[in-house]
Amino acid sequence: MRTRLVAVLEFVLISPAALFMAALVLRGLQPLQYEPAHSAQQVIMWYAGRMWTLWVLLLALPFTVLVTGGAALLRTWPRSMAIPHTVRQYLAFVREHLATLVVAATTLAAAVILVIVVLHMGAD
Repeated sequence: MRTRLVAVLEFVLISPAALFMAALVLRGLQPLQYEPAHSAQQVIMWYAGRMWTLWVLLLALPFTVLVTGGAALLRTWPRSMAIPHTVRQYLAFVREHLATLVVAATTLAAAVILVIVVLHMGAD
């Protein structure tokens, strides 16, 4: 139950940064006068117009997810993990450890987002 709560909280905490990164990708797909690039540009400009969004939504929240996710994974990662050989075993493994896999995915996403943001800050 505790791992499920951590998974949900990490997903909520990483969502603003993931929205920003998705908007960056969408903005680059088409010229700005077409959708969805225009809406993505509006999201990006909202983040850019507020200085606190960089520090809180793009640095502090992903860092929190990275730290709590790492701690949760160290505590809950299955110790005797047998490699699934069939689809049925794989599905049973995913069903049994879904919350832990969500924590792992959000922790990895937080690490990638932090690397992107810090590299971008360093380039400016």
